[in-house]
Amino acid sequence: MKVTLCPLDDIASGTSRRFEVDGHEIAVVRLGDDVYAIGDVCSHQRISLSEGEIDADEHTIECWKHGSEFSLETGEALTLPATQDVPVYDARVDDGQIVVVLND
Repeated sequence: MKVTLCPLDDIASGTSRRFEVDGHEIAVVRLGDDVYAIGDVCSHQRISLSEGEIDADEHTIECWKHGSEFSLETGEALTLPATQDVPVYDARVDDGQIVVVLND
């Protein structure tokens, strides 16, 4: 299922925003003209990743509560205490709109 979330300009580069779509909690991160979409819930505890710090050079997001880092590209848990990956979603910009694909 392809879902349009918002205009690209609604998210500043280097920041993220949380969306809930059809039961999926998604953190959308914008880095320049690129967008990434990963599961918004840290796999260590139920903490919103979209509130965490983004490292644009490494393409990671850090959980603000305990410091676990996740790859924006793969969802891989890169540092402890998280040991489980988070889901990733196909995200792109179509005609200035951020679009994600949800696979159920």
